[in-house]
Amino acid sequence: MSEDFYEVLGVDRDASEDEINRAFRQQAAKHHPDVSDDPDAEETFKRIQKAKEVLTDEDKRAAYDQLGHDRFTQADKHGGFDEGRRARSGGSPFDGGDPFGNVGDIFEQFFGGGGPRRNGPVQGRDLRTALTIELEESYRGATKQVTLRRPQACSSCDGAGHPPGANVRRCPECDGRGQVTRIQQSALGRIQQTQTCPRCDGEGDLVEETCSACRGEGIVQERSTLSVDIPAGIRDGQTLRMEREGAPGERGGPPGDLLIEVTVEEHPDFERDGDDLHIRQPISFPQAVFGDTVEIETFDGPHSLDIPGGTQSGEMLTIDGAGMPRLRRRGAGDLHVHVQVVTPRRLSPEEREALEKFAEAGGENVNVGQGFFERLRESL
Repeated sequence: MSEDFYEVLGVDRDASEDEINRAFRQQAAKHHPDVSDDPDAEETFKRIQKAKEVLTDEDKRAAYDQLGHDRFTQADKHGGFDEGRRARSGGSPFDGGDPFGNVGDIFEQFFGGGGPRRNGPVQGRDLRTALTIELEESYRGATKQVTLRRPQACSSCDGAGHPPGANVRRCPECDGRGQVTRIQQSALGRIQQTQTCPRCDGEGDLVEETCSACRGEGIVQERSTLSVDIPAGIRDGQTLRMEREGAPGERGGPPGDLLIEVTVEEHPDFERDGDDLHIRQPISFPQAVFGDTVEIETFDGPHSLDIPGGTQSGEMLTIDGAGMPRLRRRGAGDLHVHVQVVTPRRLSPEEREALEKFAEAGGENVNVGQGFFERLRESL
């Protein structure tokens, strides 16, 4: 699982707090050490908890988005973020600092220089799509195709938003920085505010001509077909991540990821329970009485199963290791065979005579002439 907190929870970077909490509950239900047999479950669960803690805290999330994962983690280990917040709690929100977290001070304390630029590279957003596969494809693994419409960099202008050779000049409002700083005097003191340049929208440059294909956006919607590798053992409802196949980034930032939610269709013969499979196997009355060896058809061909003498209808017999492969781990689940003794609908005279003698030998009080066998004969 990726270290990035958004990827840990499987949410977009613009996800709401409710979406983050919902994703946390889903991930915790799968990876809690008490329910998961993954040897790394405890560490995974700790990452999930940390991701939720940061992304549901307004100040910490703002710092995380500006600093990035590595720098935020380093600052957090040194207590920089919490110290900055404690310092703010003791002073005026108008003392010339940043009232929303003083992220610039943290950045400067640990990494030198000024605060992060708002017009720097931004990673593209994640995209989502769905894919349906058969149970046998989940068993073996497969390569599938997904087709979707997604934003891509405009090929006419290479994502620049303006034709090649267009006249580009530095924004006079911000002098190419993409940000403007305004200082105001008030009765409470001197207020300094830095915001995105309204004239160039944070780009730092002004272009006199826009691309006609994308209307200056640099992005167009195109239909794309991608090959997806389905790992053996994937379960219904799990999500695959294709890195850098999402929306393109801004200002040179990397693309986001493509998240593919997998649906595994039900099978007419097998029922899945985690990594185990269940199947029903009909046997005859003599097979149940005397025992026999039957062939069970599986995705890997027939498996021999010994039916012990005296097997009762509804009993479950198990073939070890004949279930679903465990996702990204060694081994496989088991195949559980539910035996059903079949009652014949039609009997030959010889079969009826043999059953009559069987009933008499067992001392059963069965009125063969007008009872069970008479009713059976009338139903034929």
